[in-house]
Amino acid sequence: MSQRFGGKYSPDGSSTPAPQKGEFQGARVSKIGMRSRLLFIVPLLFVFKAFASEPVVMAQYLVALAVLLLGAWLTREGLLAQEAYEARKVARRPAMPRKIAGSISTGLGLGIAGFAGHGPVEAAIFALLGAGLHLFSFGLDPMRDKGMDGIDSFQTDRVARAVEEAEAHLSAMKESILRAGDRALERRVDQFGSTARDLFRTIEDDPRDLSAARKYLSVYLKGARDATAKFSDIYARNRDDQARGRFETLLDDLEQNFTARTQALLQNDHSDLTVEIEVLRERLQREGIRNDA
Repeated sequence: MSQRFGGKYSPDGSSTPAPQKGEFQGARVSKIGMRSRLLFIVPLLFVFKAFASEPVVMAQYLVALAVLLLGAWLTREGLLAQEAYEARKVARRPAMPRKIAGSISTGLGLGIAGFAGHGPVEAAIFALLGAGLHLFSFGLDPMRDKGMDGIDSFQTDRVARAVEEAEAHLSAMKESILRAGDRALERRVDQFGSTARDLFRTIEDDPRDLSAARKYLSVYLKGARDATAKFSDIYARNRDDQARGRFETLLDDLEQNFTARTQALLQNDHSDLTVEIEVLRERLQREGIRNDA
């Protein structure tokens, strides 16, 4: 699909194009790298070892393979949980230390493989080395809550549930737009998702803002999810330019409204801070403490 470019000498053009959020603004380097992927690949070597052994030893190798793959999955889930934890200013520690569990599973799997191929002494050595090297490579899970001092835990839990539901709507939108087979639209949906997450982070910073933004996290995002699914089905069949234009207009309107709500909440936060500062200064003055500077 061709794209019309504008500029100083274009019809209805402008010499100063409207600023847009960069495609990679706020992006983070994913922790799901080659090391974690190798945890799924390397244990597959035990398949060849298993089917070249007698039945009892074969069973031990296959059990070791299953335990190692479990450890790889736990490690990947732990890395994903850590990414979500680090992306937020206010976050609870993961309910289950998945990376630690992955280290234990990796050590156990290597121990079983060592016992099958060598003996109990070698099994113990492999288990300790495997668990230790895994912990050294991937580290521990976040072990404490972050930014929770002075925050009502009940309100924080409400925000966490609302944000989790909103993230599910964004994920459904991203999956649906893939059916349209248009990279530009995929980037446009990603851009809207980034704008929506700015609102999520603002609410997480101050859970009191949830009431003022709840319809954005539920009603609007649910409607956007359903609209994206219907548009993708239509556009995948007949590449309807009119439907595409309406969908892009919808995303523009949603993005403007989400940005406006985020700015309004931030402004309210600044106003609350100003009030608290003024109240504190009045109290200090009543106590006879004045700033002569």
